[in-house]
Order: sequence, then C-alpha cells, then structure tokens
Amino acid sequence: MAEAPRPAQAGFTPPTRAAFAIAPGPGQWYPCRVHWSLVYLISEWAVRLAMLFYVPQRRNAAASRTWLLLIFLLPAPGLVLYTLFGRIYLPRRRIAQQRRASRMIRASQAQMPAPATGTATAPHPDLGVEALRVAAFAERLGDFKAVPGNHVEFLTDYDGTIDRLITDLDAARQHIHLLYYIYGDDAPGRRVAEALARAAARGVTCRVLLDAVGSKAALARLAPRLTAQGIEVTPLLPVGLFRRNAARFDLRNHRKLAIIDGRIGYTGSQNLVAPGFVPGYPNEDLTLRLTGPIVAQLQAVFLADRYFERGGPLDHPGLFAPHDPPPGSTLAQLVPSGPGYLRMNGQQLFITLLYAARHRIVMTTPYFVPDEPFLEALHAARLRGVEVALVLSEHANQRLTQFAQRSYYDDLLSAGVRLHLYQPRFLHAKHLAIDDDFVVIGSSNIDIRSFALNAEVSLLLYGPGPAAAIRQIQDEYFAHSRLLTLEEWRRRSPVVRTLQNIARLADSLL
Repeated sequence: MAEAPRPAQAGFTPPTRAAFAIAPGPGQWYPCRVHWSLVYLISEWAVRLAMLFYVPQRRNAAASRTWLLLIFLLPAPGLVLYTLFGRIYLPRRRIAQQRRASRMIRASQAQMPAPATGTATAPHPDLGVEALRVAAFAERLGDFKAVPGNHVEFLTDYDGTIDRLITDLDAARQHIHLLYYIYGDDAPGRRVAEALARAAARGVTCRVLLDAVGSKAALARLAPRLTAQGIEVTPLLPVGLFRRNAARFDLRNHRKLAIIDGRIGYTGSQNLVAPGFVPGYPNEDLTLRLTGPIVAQLQAVFLADRYFERGGPLDHPGLFAPHDPPPGSTLAQLVPSGPGYLRMNGQQLFITLLYAARHRIVMTTPYFVPDEPFLEALHAARLRGVEVALVLSEHANQRLTQFAQRSYYDDLLSAGVRLHLYQPRFLHAKHLAIDDDFVVIGSSNIDIRSFALNAEVSLLLYGPGPAAAIRQIQDEYFAHSRLLTLEEWRRRSPVVRTLQNIARLADSLL
C-alpha cells in the first residue's frame, strides 16, 4: 500500500530538483557563487605555492620566513606588499652602471693621490696582520684601498657642524659637491642654500645630489631657486613606475657627504636639517671633517652616484686634488654599500670586525634590528670574553622600529651585553669601535634596510688615535645614559612583550 504524502509544514517549502542543479538556470545564483569561491580558493593556494618557491631565492631565511608568513596568512594583500617592498630589485642597467663604476674606481686609484708609504698589500708599515686582513677585505667589498696621511676631526655639536660646513663653503674656490639623504626646507637648509648661492656667484661649480624622498620638501621649494642661480640639483632615485632607471621605490640613498675643492670632506650621520625636524627629542649626531687622500674617495662616491642619475663620464681627474705634504697621520678607508653591489657590504664589514674583536666592542646606533648573522657575531664575542656595550636612544622617533628593537633586549642582556639607554636627545650617531684598532663611522644603521636596501657609506679608521677620540665621545654617552638590567627588563608587562615580539616579525619590512 502506497504511503500517503505528508502535508507541508507551515513556512516550509520542500526543495525541488532545480535547487540542486549543477548548471545555473534563470535566477539561480547559488551554483555561480560556489564556482567563484572555488576559483578564489584555488588562486590563494596558487599564490602560496608559487611564492613558496620564489620568495627564498637569494634571500636569507629570516626574511623569507617573514614574507611567507604574511603571504600564507593573507595571500592577496601579501602578494601586493611583496611586489612593492619584498624584492630588492634593481634594473640591469643600474647593476651594469655599478659594475662600471667599480671598475673605474679600481683603475683610477692612481688619480686618488696618497703618500708613497701606502701600497695595495701594506697600506701602513705599523699595521698588524689582522688590520692588514681587514684592509684587504674592505677593499674587496667597496673597491677603495686604505690610505694614510689623513687628518680627522670629530664634530659632535649639531649647530656647530652646520656653521663649520658653511665656513668651508664660503672659502671654496673651485667646486662644491653635496650629497644628502635629508635636506630640510628650514633654517639650516636655507643657510646652506645661501652659502651655495654665494659660491656660485664667485664662479664656484656647485653640484647637489638629494634623495628624492628624504629631501622632498627641499626639492620642491629650494631646488628651483638654486637651479635659477646656476647650481646643479639632482634628485636621487626618484619614485616612478615608468622611469627608465626605475627600481623598487623604497630603495633610498641614505648617504651624507660634502666635498669642497677636493680637499675637505664631511661624512657621518648628520643631515642638513634642523635637529628637531621630528617632533620630540632633537637629534644628536656625529660628523667627521676630513682632509687628506681620503677626500678623493668621498669624491669618487659622489661622482658615481651622480653618474647613476645623470650619466656622463666617470673619470674627472681635475676633481681629485693632491695633498702634499699629507695633512695628518690617520689611516682611513671608505666602504660604500648598497643594493647595486649585490651583496651586503656594510653587514659583512661589521660582522668581520666583530669577529676580530679581542677585548672591547662599543656600538652606537639609533636603530638596532639585526639579522641572525649579526646576533651570532655578538654572541661569539661574548663567549670569547669580549666586553660588549651597545648605546641606544631611550626615546624613539619610529614606534614600530622601537618595538622590534626592544624585542632583542632580553637576548642581549642574557648574553652579557651592556645596554646603555641615552636620555638627553635622540642619539642618531652611528659608529662602531673595536678594541684600540678599528673605528667605523658613517650613515648605516644596524638593520636590514641599511644593510640591503639603502645606499650607505662607512668610513673605516685604523689605529689608536681614532680609537682614543671615539672613546671620549662614548664616555660622554655612558655618563648620560641609563644602564638597563635584565631584572628590570623582565618586569615589563606580557602585553608589551607580545607587541614587541610581533613587531620583530616585521624586521624585513622596517
């Protein structure tokens, strides 16, 4: 006997065969939604799998993990961010230019005069075996030989450094070359611009290279007036998708150089901007005023950066002034770095010096977000019994970087590294002292951005003279710093600790 059909319940419509149709019909949108969801799911996994093969190529493990974590969690946004920031991309033309510049520097070392005591294998008879090895290694990194006969002045007064530079600009007779990451449209920037105008009126050739992002305000407002007065102003690494020489838009030229008549040079951490350009604690910096053969190396770096943007000849023998007799007794060597070298010159120089330390390491930096090899070198130094001190600013001007930096404090303090937190101002100086043998001063921070993305310059000084001078400055830092202890640091809240560890995951993005 057939079962009688059950009456429909109120508010319930029995499903029909059409509701389960695979092919969409009129008004049936559900199968289409399943189709596009499947496409989206497949596309996400396609991105994940493709980037799993692509991201680790020519990249260290830590950076690869950071990017892959982001891409696996958020495939579409992660792919966009990686396309914009993840690839350390330079066009082939730019890489070829860097190689040509390196060849020219190596071939034209004879144009960069040095006293007869310097040779390629023994830059100074008083150097020990370890220093000779460091000098040879630094030459292979950055193309420049160590040259004796230099005079070095350490300038710590921020406003006084601007005054000293302007005095030298007003005494220029042949040419002035400036290369700066930040040139402010403010009182110091305008004072320097006025000095350039006075020099141009005297017939001095003035050339200015400014990073297109860091000096955006000056390029927009001051540069037209300078150009109208006959001063050459060139933006470095302009941002643009369709430029012939375009690179990743966050690759920046972070150098700070001034060369006057080929005889006087400035380099260090200080930009041409007011110390309080970031609200809060004003910057405190360290700049070197140089005379001697090392100035020719600064000149060569300037000419190479100008060549990358403007083309033209690289060999300018008239711009390398002789220094006879030599003005000083310091052995010095310039080590430029940047993505065009296809290796991390700054990182390799610092790590080599850390492994060379026997007694004492003192490092000062505003941003400390190191990679694994750098941390391992610090740990190895402590295991050898080397005293290691790190001077950092108590106050930060970049919140995310500060959180990432502080995530390393527990590890450093546990290893016996002394952390001095400088309090009066934001300490923007960047230098490293190894025993009484080596001092490095320049523009490079201790982070992946400086090591892999930015064009930087580091000046390597040899011997006890520079070591004694930098130790006096470091003692002043220690006197105005707070020594952080492991017990104090471990009392921070779990929330703060979690935020710091999360920020550390973004070290490849900072």
